[in-house]
Amino acid sequence: MTAVTYEPRDKPGRWSAPPRPPWEEEPSKAGLAGKGLILTLAALAILFPLWIVIVTSLQSKKTIDAAGGLVVIPKGVTFIAYQELLTGGQVQRAALVSVGVTLVGTLFSMAVSVLCAYGLSRIGSLGHRWFLMLLLATMFFGAGLIPTYLLVQALGLTDSYLALILPSAVSVFNILVLRAFFMGISPELVDSARIDGAGEWRVLWQIVMPLSRAVLAVISLFYAVGYWSAWFNASIYLTDQDMMPLQNVMIQLVQKQERPVGLATQINTGQLSPLAIQMAVMVMALLPVAVLSPFVQRHFKKGMLTGAVKG
Repeated sequence: MTAVTYEPRDKPGRWSAPPRPPWEEEPSKAGLAGKGLILTLAALAILFPLWIVIVTSLQSKKTIDAAGGLVVIPKGVTFIAYQELLTGGQVQRAALVSVGVTLVGTLFSMAVSVLCAYGLSRIGSLGHRWFLMLLLATMFFGAGLIPTYLLVQALGLTDSYLALILPSAVSVFNILVLRAFFMGISPELVDSARIDGAGEWRVLWQIVMPLSRAVLAVISLFYAVGYWSAWFNASIYLTDQDMMPLQNVMIQLVQKQERPVGLATQINTGQLSPLAIQMAVMVMALLPVAVLSPFVQRHFKKGMLTGAVKG
């Protein structure tokens, strides 16, 4: 008698999707079409305003005046707005200030956050519980704007670049995410390194940090975006216009409060469109974040979700 074998009817192929759980129904054609339509509309709602900003920044004054403002369909391309912004003056200086503050601030914030998170992840360390409760308390209770300003003023940080970094240098949420990720690292690795004679600094540098590249990349992006997009600290702690970062200069250009001398002359004589200048500054402010985000995107699931769930 010949044995008969039965193959499952829904056995997945090499390139097919994995089988659905028994409790999940098969999607209908209407459901798939609805999901596709919703995703398409959401993508258009995000990309269409960005398209208008980029296209308008690349148009001449004649095209912008003919369109009556924002341009949707481009008619030629000109980089005159970007050329004037980057050939010197306040906008270029503000961009350099933003880059410097972002780099220095991100490095400082990451150093403080990693050291604090690693110390709090070592259960039984000196003052572990009290320091953790103190950090958690700052998430629910704050001194307020006026006491913070008086403290910054008393420390002599007004009209200095440190005022753009120190008041918002550390995020307790980021420290807690790092701590949770560090606590999820196998303790056997740390114990074996200590048996081999490694100290805490070597354990942190050669074991913990290489295993935490995903969460470190995500937290670094959070800090970098925060510093790059920050404008409030500069508006209250700085009075020197030459020290203003790019975001504050962008606000001035958009609100037409103040314009750099060279740009003001060309705008008044009709050589430049003020709307093109405003859109170009917006593109310059968005470009670094848009370039860096895709490279860190693959770390978000592993870095943020794992770090937030563990511990």
